[in-house]
Amino acid sequence: MMQSGLLGRILRYGDLAVALLIVVIIVMMVIPLPPQVLDMLLVFNLTFGLVIVLVTMYNRDPLDFAVFPSLLLLATLFRLALNVSSTRLILLQAYAGEIISQFGSFVVGGNPVVGFVVFLILVAIQFIVITRGAERVAEVAARFTLDAMPGKQMAIDADLNAGLIDDVQARDRRETISREADFYGAMDGASKFVKGDAIAAIIITIINILGGFVVGALQLGLPLNEAVATYTLLTVGDGLVSQIPALLISVATGIVVTRAASDADLGKDVLSQILQQPRVLYLAAGVLTLLGLVPGLPPVPFLAIAAVSGLLGRGITLAARDAEATEDVTETPEEAPDRRPVPEDTARMLQVDPVSIEIGYGLLTLADHTGDDLMERIGMLRRQLANELGMVLPLVRLRDNMALDANSYEIKLRGVTVAEGEIMADRFLAMDTGEIDGALEGIDTVEPAFGLPATWVTASERERAERKGYTIVDPASVLMTHLGEVLKKHAHELLSRQETKMVLDAMRETNPAVVDELVPDTMRIGDIQKVLQNLLREGIPIRDLLTIFETLADYGPMVNDTDRLSELVRQSLYRTISALLPVHEGRLRVIVLDPAVESAINDSLEHTDGGTFVALDPDVQAQIIRSTESAVSESVQRSIEPVVLTSPGIRFYFRRIAEQVLDGLTVVSYHEVAPSIEIEAVGRVSGE
Repeated sequence: MMQSGLLGRILRYGDLAVALLIVVIIVMMVIPLPPQVLDMLLVFNLTFGLVIVLVTMYNRDPLDFAVFPSLLLLATLFRLALNVSSTRLILLQAYAGEIISQFGSFVVGGNPVVGFVVFLILVAIQFIVITRGAERVAEVAARFTLDAMPGKQMAIDADLNAGLIDDVQARDRRETISREADFYGAMDGASKFVKGDAIAAIIITIINILGGFVVGALQLGLPLNEAVATYTLLTVGDGLVSQIPALLISVATGIVVTRAASDADLGKDVLSQILQQPRVLYLAAGVLTLLGLVPGLPPVPFLAIAAVSGLLGRGITLAARDAEATEDVTETPEEAPDRRPVPEDTARMLQVDPVSIEIGYGLLTLADHTGDDLMERIGMLRRQLANELGMVLPLVRLRDNMALDANSYEIKLRGVTVAEGEIMADRFLAMDTGEIDGALEGIDTVEPAFGLPATWVTASERERAERKGYTIVDPASVLMTHLGEVLKKHAHELLSRQETKMVLDAMRETNPAVVDELVPDTMRIGDIQKVLQNLLREGIPIRDLLTIFETLADYGPMVNDTDRLSELVRQSLYRTISALLPVHEGRLRVIVLDPAVESAINDSLEHTDGGTFVALDPDVQAQIIRSTESAVSESVQRSIEPVVLTSPGIRFYFRRIAEQVLDGLTVVSYHEVAPSIEIEAVGRVSGE
């Protein structure tokens, strides 16, 4: 708690600290610093470089240190400011503090030539080896990351459509991909800072030596050899003090850009991956032993390292055997750990997918990204149905099921099969359009969505079938068409209370007044859900939510029956319903109800606390059903799409009677047909 509180206070003023640091760096380039202050800053620079290297080693993912490109700029600027300050003190006072003096005398033995050579070697290592390599890796990583972005985005969409991840996880993954692209792009540019710093170090060193010679020999009158020795040692010491932190930062840059995402830090990855094969250590020990026995070579180093390698390999082998033996030991009840599933796992196991498709092994090629890619098509279908129905359908999970026949599939709602079919992944479905010219050679079948006769033909027969007038559909489209019809038919079952609440929340953002009036004082979320389900059950889109909610707000305080409220909403949506009717040249041909039938249905309604029910005499109801079937059959024979027109009061209840044998029959009331549409009666339902 104490550490957390301290860190919180530091982070609270982090922006102020960074801004102050930048100002101090700029000031250091202009205002002279005392040697004691310069010593402290040089030690801080060395510590800062060491901390950066250690942080990069313990990071498991490059994005864990996403601020590194900006930090690289600040570190380079701070180091250059130190060079300017130290150069000023060297040239003015021939003294730049104890740190630089000790590096110039003790570290290189007081020999300026040796110090200058060491300095050049450090610069060469940093500039030629580490910086050039890190720059190239960052450039390639940035290009590859940007090139891979579209594929990664498509993979996320595929996982989302397949139900492997939810919307929040998909959004997080997209954000991570965007951050990766920004990070590697920034690293590509930031690596130039390190390169420029190495070049600047060489130039500054040469300037310091020449400037020190001029100041010492010409201005201060020092002997030539003394001036060269004094200023060269100080300059070399300054260069070494600056280049060691610069080398650490360069190493950190190389680690960051070459680090792949892992579950462990760099040290664990290196040791685990190098030492995972003990036979490699045995071979190394053998080679070293042979080299140690070669005459002329010192045997002690070779044999010592060979012994260490052999012992290390032996230890890894014994540890692996002990681990395998431990796994094979049968645990007693007292020793066995508690393997009972945690509550979260149990809850996840109890969850049922709202919609899922199970396919046989012969259809797996359709789900492959190199093929038709069912997951991508499922996503497109969900978007299409969302536009048609006005509701966001749940994710569709795609699974393989080896228990199914190779070419079979099943569509399940909440774990229960509601539709099934059979398609051939290597053929095309040819359907009769009514204007075909000749038969086809293939495998006769039935189109699964609408039950139409069709034929599976090979790819070589496809063009021939098209010339004969057949409609050709690829197997993935056959499955998507079937899935689309199933989702439309069962859309009302997929609208849950949670999704209804999401719809209300979305409407509240644009029309808060109607939502606040409706919920919770007028209606409950469950009642609104039932109204929306009644509309979806008969294929009425719920896109015009404003009209729906305003109607419910108007009549909700007076009507408690959700079925009755649904009828009132339908009347408000008469334009939407009229657009769905088979109107030709402004005329709608319908089947009407005999007044006696309407009267019989209306008189049989029983109102209870659980709703309103039809209590018709069984014989009368059977006669109404037979008459309806006859009228519908006559309409179909005349190529007229059957539509039944009733009075508003009994429309819902007649629809409930008719759907027992004529599922999908369109039943509308007079108030649901636009006034501009002319009505023509082509059939009648009687009770006799």
